[in-house]
Amino acid sequence: MITSSGSSGYELSTDPARLDVALVHRWLSTDAYWALGRTRETVEASIRGSLNFALFDATGEQVAYARVVTDRATFAWLCDVYVTPGHRGRGLGTRLAEAVREHLAPYRLKRVLLSTFDAHGVYAKAGFTPVPHPENFMVLNAEG
Repeated sequence: MITSSGSSGYELSTDPARLDVALVHRWLSTDAYWALGRTRETVEASIRGSLNFALFDATGEQVAYARVVTDRATFAWLCDVYVTPGHRGRGLGTRLAEAVREHLAPYRLKRVLLSTFDAHGVYAKAGFTPVPHPENFMVLNAEG
């Protein structure tokens, strides 16, 4: 687990015990277009099965979340990146993506993927690029 504070006044933690699960569930199930209606049970299961990253403001309130699904050997999927509206526009999404990149670097993974509808610039700042051959990718049980 890592816990670090940056010059921005936000603290990053990978300790799942620090997560406000009820808050993460509310964010995802009511405000994140990709997870609308997600159940609390699903959120809890996803947290248990993932590497979790959270940002806390100077008061200790959780203001952002991201998780990574990975085998820690060849592949990772960055998902559920969420920054509360009052803290958007401060680079926190990019900070989370950079923290994920740095955390995963020692594993020398072949591929770290994510999917986004509208935040390509956020992830580009952390080094993500478009998939080079999207025609090679397939999906099972795709929604929308």
